[in-house]
Parts: sequence; structure tokens; C-alpha cells
Amino acid sequence: MSTALDLTRDPDARLDAPALQALAARTVADAEIDAGAEGAARRGPFRPEVWLNARQRDASRLAVHWFRSVDVAVVVGLSLILLWVMTPGGLLEAPLWRVLPLALGAATVLGLMRSLGLYRFAKGQSVSTHLAAVSGVALVGGGLAIGLEAALSARQPDLTAHLLWTAFVIVALYGLHLGWSLKVADWRKKGALTPNVVLVGATRHAERLIREALQRRDINVLGIFDDRLARSPDSVAGVPVLGDAQALMTHRMTPYVDKIVVAIDPKAEARVRELTARLSTLPNEVTLLVDPVDASERGAALDRLARAPLASLDGTIDDDRRAFNKRIQDMVVGTAALVLLSPVIALTALAIRLDSPGPIFFRQRRHGFNHEEIVVWKFRSMRHEAADATASRQVTADDDRVTRLGRFIRSTSLDELPQLFNVLKGEMSLVGPRPHAIGMKTGQIDSARLVAEYAHRHRMKPGMTGWAAIKGSRGPLHTAAEVRTRVRLDVEYIERQSLWLDLWIMLVTVPVLLGDRAAQR
Repeated sequence: MSTALDLTRDPDARLDAPALQALAARTVADAEIDAGAEGAARRGPFRPEVWLNARQRDASRLAVHWFRSVDVAVVVGLSLILLWVMTPGGLLEAPLWRVLPLALGAATVLGLMRSLGLYRFAKGQSVSTHLAAVSGVALVGGGLAIGLEAALSARQPDLTAHLLWTAFVIVALYGLHLGWSLKVADWRKKGALTPNVVLVGATRHAERLIREALQRRDINVLGIFDDRLARSPDSVAGVPVLGDAQALMTHRMTPYVDKIVVAIDPKAEARVRELTARLSTLPNEVTLLVDPVDASERGAALDRLARAPLASLDGTIDDDRRAFNKRIQDMVVGTAALVLLSPVIALTALAIRLDSPGPIFFRQRRHGFNHEEIVVWKFRSMRHEAADATASRQVTADDDRVTRLGRFIRSTSLDELPQLFNVLKGEMSLVGPRPHAIGMKTGQIDSARLVAEYAHRHRMKPGMTGWAAIKGSRGPLHTAAEVRTRVRLDVEYIERQSLWLDLWIMLVTVPVLLGDRAAQR
């Protein structure tokens, strides 16, 4: 077995993208045939077709909001077009008895689509059943529109117009939802909607869960971590034991994990408390598996783990809807900013080319959402031969590595403008915790080791600017106290995040940064 794939018992094991794809290459059938072999035990029986990190998986889950947005735009658009055709004087001249029936029909269709759960795309539901329900909803909306016009109009209702509206809505929604259904089915086939979990505890609870999950095929158990390695086996039901609980804190598998399941007997209260306290510093959701007493309870527990692969449209603003709204904000404002600032970006790139030899851009691997490693783009502000990709030496006043032009673009934050491409790509957000370089050191110590809650920063996409930036915590971190202040402000922002807070942060960012001449950037 190659070193790249040998993940057992190695606290420092690393999974890069090629290794993950290689790990995913073996099929379930191959693993079951080789179940008794050591290699199969090491690799495990669960085999996602495509390894997606948490950010990419969230994009699939949040697609349901895009589906509904397109449906709303199409139904409203068809209604306005028909109203315009039916009214010779234009939309502003449309009589109330024509406007209200179409408004009622559109509202009924869109309301029923949501309330009847037609955006859930439940696993196992046939496409024909889903499309029949969509068509039925459109017929109900058309019928209500005809009935309301008959009640409001002094003459015979215009059946032709409403039948055309109903027909167009049925055809449009039928085509859209056929596409949505096929897309969701493809995601399910590739495992993009199948939750990835790791278990903490090589126990009988874990073994039962794994065996049930193998039969259901709606949960991927990627591995097991156990803080009592001396007593634990190399694998449990074919799933490898990858290390102790501490290894999970820094494991490169973490960005691909949706949930961490503590599979330890809840009666061991002290051990459970200690483990959950340690794991709570990770950005991943942590849940406790209570050992079910019968098959029905085990099924219910697994249902909870596998539940809600698509975001919900119901209820108050939740994390999924907040993430969707934030993505819309990033795309709209980010695109506008890129267009408006394109002359500044072009002139800055030209100035760097003329100022010193070397590439225009500087690329650095940094922490993204849920420990994902992303490549962040900046304008190069240092001499090319002195560039520090790991931030092992943070910038100081009068740093000899910074070029003459580099001092200006760093002091004005022009060097950050290429990160607009990271934002539009979905790796970053306009507002969020600033992305730190992987391996960044404060003094001689990794910054991530100075504060227990450091990983909480990764529960949201990193941003071009943020709450900490406008509160004075920006640039290099030279002491543990500065790291703690940065983390505290970042966590405070994550807990308070809203559209209006983001807009306020973006509004004050430029004057705050330009007004702080003492900051080292």
C-alpha cells in the first residue's frame, strides 16, 4: 500500500485532492470482496464517487434556493407578459380585475410549490410523481385565477388568456423541475448530498452504526478516531481507525466532514464531556450517538444523521438561507466592484510590472471554510525572491522584503483587490474573518495553537474585509494576545452576521483602513 494512502494510526496523515480521488477509486464491491484483507480494512468500505469539501457540498445543498428563485422569476415573468399582451395600453393601464386574478394564480402556484415540499426532492420519490404534482399545482392556480376574474368582472371571464397562462406555467415549471430533479439525482449518485461523518470511539455503538449505514447507503463513514488507541482495533466493520481524538483536530480529512459523531457510551459522562469540549473547537458539527435499544430507534438515529441533504425553505432565516443570501450579496456586489475597479486593478498590475522584476500576482495557500485550503490571490508587494508563502515571518515596520510600490499598495490595501476573483469563485466572501496563511506563526509558535477557539474562525468563509479589520485587528499578529483578540472579534462577527452588518462593514472599510496609518499591512 502506498504511503499517500496509508492513513491508519498517523496523527499527521494528510489527504490532498489526488490522494482523495485515489482513495475514492475503489468501488464498494471491491471493498466487500477484499473485506478480510488488510488493505480493505485500511481503506474502508464507504466509497464516495466524488470527494467534495464542505463549501462545495454546501453549494449543492443551497441550490434549492436557486431553484425556487428561478421558478419565481419565470412565473412572475409569464404573468407580466400575459398581462401586457391583454392590455393594449400597457401594464400601467391594466384594470384591477385583470391584475388580481393573475396575481392570485401566481401566488397560489408559488405558495403551494413551497408548502407542499416540492423543493425537497426527497430521496426515492419518482420524477414522474414530482412532475405530476407540479402540473397539478399549476392547474389549481389557473382555476383560482379564472374563478376570481369571474367574480370581479362584469362580463364573461377570458378563459383563453387564463388557459394560455396555465399552459405556459405548466410547460415552464415542468421543464425546470425536470432539470432540477435530474440534477439532484446526479448529485445523489455522486455522493454530493450524502453526509460524510467520522466517528469518535471504536465502540460497539460505532460498529452497529456502520453496519446499518452499509445497508442503507445514505451516510458515508469516512473513518474512526479513538483517544484510547492502545485498546482500539485497526478497523471497525471495515472502517479504519485513523488516529486518536487529537489527530482529528488537524487531520486533512476535516474539510470533507459534515458531522463528527461521538460514539461513546453516554454513561461515561466524564469522557464524553472531555471529548465534546475538545471537539467543540472544530468548525464541524458534533453530535452524540445515544445507543438505541432496538432497530427502529437505530433507524431513527441514522435518519437524523442523513436528514436534510437539501436546504429547507421553511421557517425563519436559518443558517442555510443566511448563507444563500450572503452568496447573492457577494456575487452582486463583487461583480459590480470588479467592473468599477477594473481600471485601478489594471494600473496597479502595470505599476508592479514596471517597479520590480517578478510576477504581478502573489499566491498563498490559506485557511478557508471548514479548514479547506484555498489559494488566495494578491498583488505582489515583496521582492520575488523574498516572498514568504507560509507567513513564517510576519511583516514588520520597514520590512526590507517589501518593495517601494509594495508599501503603497499594502498601506492602501490595493494588494487585496485580486481576491475579488476568490469571492466570485465562491472560496471567499466580501465580509468575513480574514484568511490566515497555513502554518502562520506568531513568534515561533503556530498561531492556531495559541487559542483553543481558533478553528471557530473557519465556520464561515473568509472575507476580504471583516469586523476584526474595522475594529483595529488587522495585519500581522505578533503576540498571543493579538491572536486572541482577532479570534474573539471573528467569532463575534460570525454570531452576529447579517446583510445590514455586512453592508456597514463594507461601507466603513475604506475610511477606516486609510485612516489608520500606524497599521502594519
